[in-house]
Amino acid sequence: MARESGGRRHRVAVLVRPGMLPIEVGIVHRIFGEARSASGELLYELVTCALVPGEVRTDTDFTVNVAHGPEALETADTVVLPASSVDYDPGTEQREGRLSPAMAAALARIRPGTRIASICTGAFVLAAAGLLDGRRATTHWRSVDDFRRLFPQVELDADVLYTDEGDVLTAAGVASGVDLCLHMVRCDHGAAVANDVARRTVVPPHREGGQAQYVRRPVPEPRVSSTGAARAWALEHLDRPLSLRELAAREAMSVRTFTRRFREEVGMSPVQWLTQQRIERARQLLEETGMTVDRIAGVAGFGTAASLRQHFQAALGVSPRAYRSTFRGLRDGGADAGAGPGSVDSRSAGSVGAGAVGCQWAVVR
Repeated sequence: MARESGGRRHRVAVLVRPGMLPIEVGIVHRIFGEARSASGELLYELVTCALVPGEVRTDTDFTVNVAHGPEALETADTVVLPASSVDYDPGTEQREGRLSPAMAAALARIRPGTRIASICTGAFVLAAAGLLDGRRATTHWRSVDDFRRLFPQVELDADVLYTDEGDVLTAAGVASGVDLCLHMVRCDHGAAVANDVARRTVVPPHREGGQAQYVRRPVPEPRVSSTGAARAWALEHLDRPLSLRELAAREAMSVRTFTRRFREEVGMSPVQWLTQQRIERARQLLEETGMTVDRIAGVAGFGTAASLRQHFQAALGVSPRAYRSTFRGLRDGGADAGAGPGSVDSRSAGSVGAGAVGCQWAVVR
């Protein structure tokens, strides 16, 4: 996945529209632009394009000069469509569930097999193009009623950060674009590369796609105990059995209060969170060490190799061995080095590399 056929890097095209949100455009460039191989080689090439090249207004007091037109979509391996402030204006194509002729013509330039993603209300454009018919999708929580009314054929999930349907992905809005882009990098190149990007960007390396969009108490109220200390302690002791009673005791709470506070602050139950963290620990060890699967199962807290395989298959859709075969190869020497059981050949016809299949290797619900 480090390079596509012809020896070039995977090309990400960001299709912007008048009224673009600069933060969402910047997210795509920052996350993909920081992805590097173990030798420091950039893994993606990015290009910004518009329906008409030139000066494009934003939702702020400055404009952006976009040098490329829709022809840039023809050579893209991934296309990302951020939101526009126009998406919220009544009477526009987006609010009527249709595409402008210019947008329809631009989307027609995208090659079959190209990965397409939206951020926030960019999902309205993908839905109007028919790309989300019969698929799970999400959009900003403020727009879900309009989306359902316009696109009843889409399986809208309003309570998640992002969805992954393989070649079409959607993010809920703004900051969830960070999560979606990290997810795509993780699918393409493994957890180690994605975690490195997250460290460089100073953001959490992984928020599960199924996490709630709107967490009622994302920051604990002053003088109210949080569950942060218990979570930090749990991450240092994943190799041992961890009970709810033990975690609650770390915060001097009852199990009932701890469970409620945990869900309010994290957006999922303690058991779901622990399983997610153990999967992430196993992914890291599979990529970065030569430990046996039995040993990794113990260190990650699954107890047995059979338990690890069961949870890994349920969460990611592949076995630990297949995951290691693919991502140890990508990390150590490019896509070809990962050839073997469970690997993905980025040169296959219509493929966008490991992401074509790998982006389904993550829990999104």
